[in-house]
Amino acid sequence: MFHFYRTDSKNEDFISLVALLDKDLAQRDGDDHAFYHQFNGIDLLDHCIVVYLDEKPIACGAIKSFDETAMEIKRMYVRPNLRGKGIATKMLTALEVWARELGYRYCVLETGKRQPEAIALYKKNNYQIIPNYAPYEGVENSVCFRKDMPPQSDVDHKSSE
Repeated sequence: MFHFYRTDSKNEDFISLVALLDKDLAQRDGDDHAFYHQFNGIDLLDHCIVVYLDEKPIACGAIKSFDETAMEIKRMYVRPNLRGKGIATKMLTALEVWARELGYRYCVLETGKRQPEAIALYKKNNYQIIPNYAPYEGVENSVCFRKDMPPQSDVDHKSSE
């Protein structure tokens, strides 16, 4: 059974999973990795989730404030041997719920064209491609997404009908 644990970026399991993510991205991004890495520091992430299976950390993700109405999805990772089981979708949903609880109206994110499975995940979960936002403007390998979310009160109202 999966357990989703809300934490921050000081969590050792989150740090370990992000190290695996960075290793994977370094291979995929090649010479572009240094550019992306500068925007992916974790020291200021206050809203992180670690997913556990049988008390072992298997996935992570985070959100950080993008502006007064949006959270940015960051540091999404699922261990390769557990991909294709819906964990990333559940993680994404958990991050969206948390963002909504905090009063944000939409989520944005950036991923790379060399991550086709990530692009497919976001499209499957109703994220729309948008023009690249700063600092990814004009970056050929970047793809930016946005998903509007109803306010928490709208979600609560619909579930009670």
